[in-house]
Order: sequence, then structure tokens, then C-alpha cells
Amino acid sequence: MTELPAPRPPSRTRLGSQAEDLTASWLTQRGWHIEAKNWRKGPGELDIVAVKDQVISFVEVKRVDAYGIESLSRSVGANKRRRIIETAKLFLVYHREFELMAQRFDLAAVRGDKVELYLESAFSEKA
Repeated sequence: MTELPAPRPPSRTRLGSQAEDLTASWLTQRGWHIEAKNWRKGPGELDIVAVKDQVISFVEVKRVDAYGIESLSRSVGANKRRRIIETAKLFLVYHREFELMAQRFDLAAVRGDKVELYLESAFSEKA
């Protein structure tokens, strides 16, 4: 009798995509309009760009690992924040219709099938 191979765990890319889809749905349920997902230019990528009430939010989505919420500060360190900010500036160059809106950088932490933590203005350009 031949044994079946053990199922392979989902790839990190697939898990990340699922977390982004879940976060986009979570935001939409709260009245946000998703303008872009996985927008890539220049130094990096914007996971989600969302707009609501004259606010544009650049949302970084992270899956929470076994170390929990404490691992977020390591996964979104200074270099990552700098890349997100520079990429957001490029987004606004390409999408001038949003340049006069208030801007913020949010962080969504996803565990399993839910947004466990959502930090509005998690970091800023000046930090």
C-alpha cells in the first residue's frame, strides 16, 4: 500500500495574499474604499491603499506568527517603514486625485481568519 504524501502547508505568499484579502474585506465592511492592492513601484509595495472621508490610508498587512503581536515591531522595522513611505509618495505622484487628502500609515495584524489588531497611524513619515 502506498502512503499519500503529507499535504504541503500553504506558501508564505499565499498566506500573505489571504491576509491582505481578509483585511481588505474588513476595511470595506467599515466603509473604506479599496483603491489598490499590492501596488508596486520604486522601492517597494503597498499592501492596501484605502480611502474614507478624505483620508487615504496605506495599510501594511502582517500575519501574526507564533511570537504574537510582539513580532510586529521586528517585521515592520525602520527600513520597511521607509520603503512604504517612499512607495506611498510615488503612489500619490501617479494618483494626484488623492494628494490633498490626509494621509496615514496603518498596520493590520491578521491571525488565522481575523484581523486581530488594527493600528491607525502606526507610524509616520517623520518618525
